[in-house]
Amino acid sequence: MKSLTTESASCVDEAAASERLPLLPVVGASTQVPLVDGTSRTYANLDYAASAPALETVAARVTEVLPLYASVHRGAGYLSQVSTALYEASRQAVGRFVGAREDDVTIITRNTTDSLNLLAGVVPAAADGAPGRVLVLDSEHHANLLPWAHGAGREATVVGIAATVAGTLDVLATELAARPYALVAVTGASNVTGEALPLEDVVRIAHAAGARVAVDGAQLIPHRRFSLADSGVDYVAFSGHKAYAPFGAGVLVGRRDWLDGGTPYLAGGGAVRDVRADRTLWQPAPARHEAGSPNVIGAVALAEACEALAALPDGALAAHEEVLRARLVEGLEALDGVEVVRIWPDSHDPVGVVTFTVAGHDPGLVAAYLAAEYGIGVRDGRFCAHPLLSRLGASSGAIRASVGVGTPGEAVDRLIAGLAAYLAAGPRARYEVVDGCWTVVDDTRPLLAVHGLDSLTATAAQACGPAID
Repeated sequence: MKSLTTESASCVDEAAASERLPLLPVVGASTQVPLVDGTSRTYANLDYAASAPALETVAARVTEVLPLYASVHRGAGYLSQVSTALYEASRQAVGRFVGAREDDVTIITRNTTDSLNLLAGVVPAAADGAPGRVLVLDSEHHANLLPWAHGAGREATVVGIAATVAGTLDVLATELAARPYALVAVTGASNVTGEALPLEDVVRIAHAAGARVAVDGAQLIPHRRFSLADSGVDYVAFSGHKAYAPFGAGVLVGRRDWLDGGTPYLAGGGAVRDVRADRTLWQPAPARHEAGSPNVIGAVALAEACEALAALPDGALAAHEEVLRARLVEGLEALDGVEVVRIWPDSHDPVGVVTFTVAGHDPGLVAAYLAAEYGIGVRDGRFCAHPLLSRLGASSGAIRASVGVGTPGEAVDRLIAGLAAYLAAGPRARYEVVDGCWTVVDDTRPLLAVHGLDSLTATAAQACGPAID
């Protein structure tokens, strides 16, 4: 066994980690899943970074408002008025949660990707008429990389990160000094390692060069307190499905002028003041970018989740994750052949996302084994961050475990025990690759009596998704 690092050994008391209870109750926490040996276990959800389970308070709120659901902004009926009030109150609650300034706009979108694509469409041109220039790092999730690099009306520069936080900040400062930029787009926390650049330094460097800052908050907002007003960040985007709210709502919150002046994100009803055959008058933001019937239930669910997170005592969320993450890192680093992936050795306060590799073993096989034989859900692949995985030497993929408010310490300990057993004796079941994904041979486990589904055999390949994702 490898010796524990000083960092991991000093961060956590093992008994405290094992006994760690969930911070907030989530839907499905007691769900039993079938294992290949014929038994069942409570599902250990360590895939929060992909989609977090709904909070119980969110489910209760949705149940409460569903009978009141009706059209929004376009109906004189009583329920339409109620739904409109719920939608707009949700917008205000989400804005408060991220410390929106008085003149900021909160736009309801589908998810983080949708929000950043919207923002990419309103970056103004330079004074000389050239496309607005955006600076991004090669460590970004695809949601904060592809919208800038593949759109008309702007120019993106993708620069490589350095081996340290300090070095990467120097890279940003050097590039910003070399040419004018309208925007710097950075992640609030990596979806691969949980690490981040200090936002106050990014803002200071960018603003000094005349550029604004947009933050991909998909992994930051569910894990840490954040305020636009306090940080000086100009825009933040995040997703409800990673912040304990289902129904497919996300948000973009930030400064009004670009959002009022930019091209409407969708052309359609609700985004216009007046339409004639020869011209269209558009609404200001947020209506300008919310054409069509909005996702009322999604907005209500997200607002409820934000308020539940905001109600936690200061530091409680970070402390909960710190214990779980430290226990996870400690246990993984004690196993021969297991390497925890890191971007920067001088990064501080990473969120509860840990990625690791197992030397000589396919990440997909390890993930399939943990699911089928231990009832553990992790993610394998390249996590929609292909340039970063290549830079970190894991171009063929890795395994990611992520925690949140509903994670008990037992789930982390089960992962470590399951991985140790895999390394000692290998899988008990037989596995094969089907359509690029590792599956149990002749898997007959039921899909929990879900209507219209028979067994895992027919759906496993579709469930695991593209092997290179």
